[in-house]
Amino acid sequence: MKKYQSYLLLFFSFFFILSCKTEKEETNLKTGFWRGEITIQNQQLPFIFEVFKDNENFKINLHDGDNIIELNEVKVVKDSVFFTMHIFDIDVKAKINNNSLSGDYTKNYAKDYVLPFKAVFGKTARIDNAISNSKFDGKWDVSFHKDNGTDKKAIGLFKTEDNKIKGTILTKTGDYRFLDGTTDGNNFTLYGFDGNHLYIFKATLENDTIKGDYWSGKTLHQKFTGYKNENASLPDANKLTYLKKGYDKIEFSFPDLDGNQVTLNDPKYKDKVVILQVFGTWCPNCMDETKFYTKWYDKNKNRGVEIIGLAYEVKDDFEYAKARVQKMKDTYNVDYDFLIAGTSKRGNASKSLPMLNHIMSFPTSIIIDRKGKVRSIHTGFSGPATGDYYLHYVEEFNTLMDTLLSE
Repeated sequence: MKKYQSYLLLFFSFFFILSCKTEKEETNLKTGFWRGEITIQNQQLPFIFEVFKDNENFKINLHDGDNIIELNEVKVVKDSVFFTMHIFDIDVKAKINNNSLSGDYTKNYAKDYVLPFKAVFGKTARIDNAISNSKFDGKWDVSFHKDNGTDKKAIGLFKTEDNKIKGTILTKTGDYRFLDGTTDGNNFTLYGFDGNHLYIFKATLENDTIKGDYWSGKTLHQKFTGYKNENASLPDANKLTYLKKGYDKIEFSFPDLDGNQVTLNDPKYKDKVVILQVFGTWCPNCMDETKFYTKWYDKNKNRGVEIIGLAYEVKDDFEYAKARVQKMKDTYNVDYDFLIAGTSKRGNASKSLPMLNHIMSFPTSIIIDRKGKVRSIHTGFSGPATGDYYLHYVEEFNTLMDTLLSE
């Protein structure tokens, strides 16, 4: 009887160990590189992410072309993984099946915005065995053709590197950030995914002209054309937004993150140069600008300058907006001030700042001198992906600020 009980105990012990091991294998998220795919408008948008552990906590690095975005909110529960897309109100929920994941990508702030997501382990490139040629290298004069018959001008900046085609597309209100992909003969495909925006560009070179399609997110699709032109240009970003006739200064009263009303007449801003950053935490171009301003402010805040971020968020809910801005502040260690100015709905920013002809882009920066005079209004932001355009902006900005701070 004792021998039988010993065998029985051994059997159940083995079964328990085997069960635990099987459960652990099923629920473990493998560390290393994964290739994810999100389906947009019947197109597959591939991207690379790396899973790793930091003090037993899972973290993810999202590879957006040459840009790496850290995702720190990652949770594994039983056979599923949940992670948040950086500072954005966007989540991925997926079931773990050994070397694959399957689930959904959800924009929580947008109605019915759920897209299929899947991933496979062990892939380090968007496209297997990708090869690229240099037919598209250089600067392109690009036109996006809208459904209403109008065109939006842009500049394509492309180069071949490491068997990839890389670059960005620059418009008068900002850039499409870090794009990369492949070429195949006279065709190219470019992708962009920063956690919030989902971009696919496909084009064919016919004689000296590229003709293509552009998909963005769940619904936007446009045709575009372009031709190589090293002299391609866009309107001056410093002349698109300006004070209306009859106005000589900026005035507003918006609540800070504690609900206290703030104006430019407050003692903190008296006799100082002030930069107003019109932005939203949902806007990746705004985040590029915020990172630039954060570093600049940390070095220059003792020179008599303040920056005020005027946040226009996706919901007309103060607590929601406050939480989004606070998360961004904490993530980027931003030390300047933020106010909740309104919602990002088209036209709202212009209504809240009626002394301006319009706010046509997030971000827009308004620079005010010590006497309260508007000295510059810059529409959009040309981020690091634009190369020389970004360097030119930085040089121009620093020259202006040095002048104003010395007055």
